[in-house]
Amino acid sequence: MKRLQLGVLASGRGSNFEAILRHIEAGKLWADVRVLVSSRKTAGALEVAGAYGIPALAVSRKDFPTDEAFDENLLEIFQKHHVDFLILAGYLRLLTPVLIHPFKNKILNIHPALLPSFGGKGMYGPRVHEAVLEYGCRVSGVTVHLVDESYDSGPIVAQRCVPVENGDTPDTLAARVLEQEHKIFPEALQLFAEERIAIKGRRVYIQA
Repeated sequence: MKRLQLGVLASGRGSNFEAILRHIEAGKLWADVRVLVSSRKTAGALEVAGAYGIPALAVSRKDFPTDEAFDENLLEIFQKHHVDFLILAGYLRLLTPVLIHPFKNKILNIHPALLPSFGGKGMYGPRVHEAVLEYGCRVSGVTVHLVDESYDSGPIVAQRCVPVENGDTPDTLAARVLEQEHKIFPEALQLFAEERIAIKGRRVYIQA
């Protein structure tokens, strides 16, 4: 068993980030957040970090010539802060091998649907819930998965179903899904802290 030293990448309001911090405070997640990096200066996640006294900064892709150079800068930040595990908490950029390889099988993302359905490039936020409702699904859900070089395609660590109710709108469905996101993301991270995760190819096994 170990205490994860987390680096967080975020682009939005940071509700999953805050849920993780609450689980750490409650002793339900063995981790410390070492630093948060946002791709947007206006991201709410930066305010969350400030409220908890966590080092945080905004880094813009526009300041770098290539995606690889951008990720090299991120890698240097995480190394400086002694990070050993990354989480994507509403982060909208695709990672390159420059960042993925040093953290192989140690980067988790959360997606507001049951992958492999309703994932991929451009599928984030309200777009996901709109697509679920348009397709007529009776069940949606949440997926926590490892990150690879493609959008939403890494091995699945955990999933949880959320019913689609009569009269649902993208907003009402999103609220129900988000409630489960705030539970399953910290729970999945805790499995890594307890060293209960075994990965063989694309299969993730949870050990007792």
